[in-house]
Amino acid sequence: MSILIKNGRIITSVTDKVSDIYIEGDKIKAIGKNLDVKSELVIDADGLFVFPGGIDPHVHMHLPTPAGFSADDFHSGSIAALYGGTTTLIDFVTPQRGQSMVEALKLRIEEAKDSLADYSFHVSPVEWNKKIGNEIEECIGMGFPSFKIYMAYKNSIGIDDNALYHVMHAVAKHGGIVLAHCEKGDEIEQLRNSFYEQGNTSPKYHALSRPSHLEALAVRRAIDLADQTQCPLYIVHVSASESVKHIIQAQKSEQPLYAETCPQYLLLNESVYEMEFTNAAKFVMSPPIRSEKDNHTLWQAIANGNISSVGTDHCPFTMEQKMQGKDDFRKIPNGAGGVEHRLGLLYTYGVAAGKISLKKMVDVFSTQPAKLFGLYPKKGEIAVGSDADIVIWNPSKSSKISAKSHHSNTDISAWEGFNIKGEPTHVIKGGAIAIENGKLAPNIEKGNLLKRQTTGRSHYFKYLHTPGSNNCGRV
Repeated sequence: MSILIKNGRIITSVTDKVSDIYIEGDKIKAIGKNLDVKSELVIDADGLFVFPGGIDPHVHMHLPTPAGFSADDFHSGSIAALYGGTTTLIDFVTPQRGQSMVEALKLRIEEAKDSLADYSFHVSPVEWNKKIGNEIEECIGMGFPSFKIYMAYKNSIGIDDNALYHVMHAVAKHGGIVLAHCEKGDEIEQLRNSFYEQGNTSPKYHALSRPSHLEALAVRRAIDLADQTQCPLYIVHVSASESVKHIIQAQKSEQPLYAETCPQYLLLNESVYEMEFTNAAKFVMSPPIRSEKDNHTLWQAIANGNISSVGTDHCPFTMEQKMQGKDDFRKIPNGAGGVEHRLGLLYTYGVAAGKISLKKMVDVFSTQPAKLFGLYPKKGEIAVGSDADIVIWNPSKSSKISAKSHHSNTDISAWEGFNIKGEPTHVIKGGAIAIENGKLAPNIEKGNLLKRQTTGRSHYFKYLHTPGSNNCGRV
């Protein structure tokens, strides 16, 4: 199919211009004013923004937990993503201890086959032994060069500093990047159990048992180990001002270090935990929601380039699942939805509120995830030869988020009642219309499994210093 988008205001991480875009098949074939081409479909985008399709680098679809699987599988979660302008998802492979990471990766790929968005994976080493280094090399050879480690959850998937050192060394050796969930797990477990034993069982003790300084200490330790092993590092879901200070310090020394935050850490504050259970439980996630001061620091870090991307950590549960922790906050499944709302929240409370520019929004929503995880310029860009993943955005529309109307497979929303400025008129995925004026197109082709580039340490330095990358790491 061929599509001509006329007179749209094209926003990338470095450009802002009114032009036409001609799509043929699944690629962008031409960009220019007044293109003289024949097309099967013409979309008049006069007065509208045109963005590259979003890449959410942090989602958890069909995640197994003691409370059951997270509410969205890859099919329902990808529909929610498309409604929010996200055309590519990067999920996770988390093996059981003793299970081959390669085997777990193959099983996870099979689970994702019904995704309507394109998809890829980070792989999680949950232990260290002589086989893990070879498995890391094999995963990278298969096209999956990013590896997530957990410094919390030591009883299940978390690893200690010794294992982390060896994982980072192996990943660096073979040209990959480590993602780190940074919380001091041992100290957190002591606090969790202490609060419960004292009869403190409500959701606010989830937050109190995971204080910001335990995140920041873990961030500092991960940075130090990455420096020792010469391993590129990406810190996921940064929530605390203290963590940002460590990140800025390391970036000033030109360490290849990147950071991600999520809308919940930009827009919510700890007062959510003072509500009664059925409201407060919606916000039980790790790290927990912090303070308004932390909100401000994180927005500033995005504007300055110290935070490279905004993911969602999309991991929704139903209220029935959350209720399993009504008498014990430790049993509340951690997570909330957000993949459908990332663009609307960034535009409304970032761009329209004057905190970040349109270019910066595109950068953290799409371009930086593409660059850091080996998808650029196929993804994350509007350029001739790039994939035709495009969002046409009408800034004059408005809506209100509600669990009654969202497309995630859960009956609750952490964003209930939030007003949104703007909405997609069209979401184009791989050159085909996926969403048009709020309707999911029939017979959408399934998404593609994306095997990503093995890039090496020099790649990550490149994106520290590339002009226009908005990721220089300096303030």
